[in-house]
Amino acid sequence: MRFRSALFTALLPLAACSLQPVYERPALPVPASFPGGGVYPPPATPQPPVVRFHDIFRDGRLQALITQALVNNRDLRIAAANIVQTRALYRIQRAGLLPEVDVSSGISRVGRASTGTATTGTAAGPTASTSYTADIGINAFEIDLFGRVRSLSDAALHRFLATDAAAQATRLTLVGDIADAWLTSASDKSLLGIAERTAESAGRSVELTRRRLQGGVAPRTDLRQAELVLATAQSDLAQLRTALAQDLNALQLLVGAPVDPALLPDSIEAAGDTLAVMPAGLDSTVLLRRPDVAEAEYNLRAANADIGAARAELFPRVSLTALVGFASGTLGSLFSRDAFNYQVGPGVSYPIFRAGAGRANVVATQAQRDALVATYERAIQTAFRDVADALARRGTIDAQFDADQRLVEASQDNARLSDARYRTGVDSFLQSLDAQRSLYTAQRTLVRTELARASNRVAVYRALGGDNLVDVPGPMAESD
Repeated sequence: MRFRSALFTALLPLAACSLQPVYERPALPVPASFPGGGVYPPPATPQPPVVRFHDIFRDGRLQALITQALVNNRDLRIAAANIVQTRALYRIQRAGLLPEVDVSSGISRVGRASTGTATTGTAAGPTASTSYTADIGINAFEIDLFGRVRSLSDAALHRFLATDAAAQATRLTLVGDIADAWLTSASDKSLLGIAERTAESAGRSVELTRRRLQGGVAPRTDLRQAELVLATAQSDLAQLRTALAQDLNALQLLVGAPVDPALLPDSIEAAGDTLAVMPAGLDSTVLLRRPDVAEAEYNLRAANADIGAARAELFPRVSLTALVGFASGTLGSLFSRDAFNYQVGPGVSYPIFRAGAGRANVVATQAQRDALVATYERAIQTAFRDVADALARRGTIDAQFDADQRLVEASQDNARLSDARYRTGVDSFLQSLDAQRSLYTAQRTLVRTELARASNRVAVYRALGGDNLVDVPGPMAESD
């Protein structure tokens, strides 16, 4: 009974202290609110709401591609495996907080050869003895008086959480990349339609001009100029057909499986309107929910815990070895009261001379913490710039789009009038061809602007942290 009391007392957490520095989240190294006024749009809400990608990407085809990618994408599988690995490492480290109990049993038989004396001339026959043992014990369990093991466990926990945040960052990047690739395919489909219509119109112009040349009405330069427009459109056709095939290849890589062509958009005009505008809000603390920022803070917390472990290394380590067992010469009486025995062996180790290695280790962990503070602050500054850049583009893209629409309308009217004036002999054929080229350029510019407007909505979604799957980092409880 006295032994059990002594053992229980030795295994109690002896008011273990922690030498970790008190963690304080660094202040945001950016303005308290996002830019406003000038090129920036007015904020819609004080704080952006919680959204899911279905709320922003409303086209069912794009949603199907994203859902498929979340299952099949290899980068996500790698990230998931990393989460499993770091969680297992955390559990391994956390196991050090509890003693490891081992059970063993054994049997031994010792024999002796014949013995005798020279004086009597007698000899004894060979003898043998058998012994049985059964033990349960704790081997060198460290009593965490100075929080070294606890600090290492905390560091492992935060690294696991950082890995989980990194996986969420991978997911956010994947969703944004698929949306961008889907929109790029839509843009190329629209450009292909423009090139096909232009090539068809230019082909008719070439045929008409050739007949006029044969009739002696038009010079050869008119024919060559018409052929320039046709060749340009045909070259663009070949390039865009290649681009569309490559767009499909890019989507299949992102999705991680074959992509049904029926899930591809028909045009950027239709695809762009399916994306909703994500409210940006005012308060820059929203950046803390971005997974890359959360990852940086978890790594910072892990480094803070490493300092506690390094400081604890400077103090003595107290360990306990305890053994409870039975030993008997006969199996039948092995677990009798007389066969019971125990052994308790506490130990203390303290480094006397390490040539300054212990203190240098503390300095190294502090320097690592300082570097990760800067890394965390840089992550926030990068996130702030991402949001500010996306908002600046949002504030001006509609005006650019309206101007490009008016440019196309004017170019279409100019091309129609120039062709009529050429046919009535008022203007030269060169003026008519210049009007056609201007229209072709204006139409392509409008498609690129439509792509930029739709991609800007994806950029705002990315910059604000996407689906808000990562909460603001704080004290977290771990459960199995």
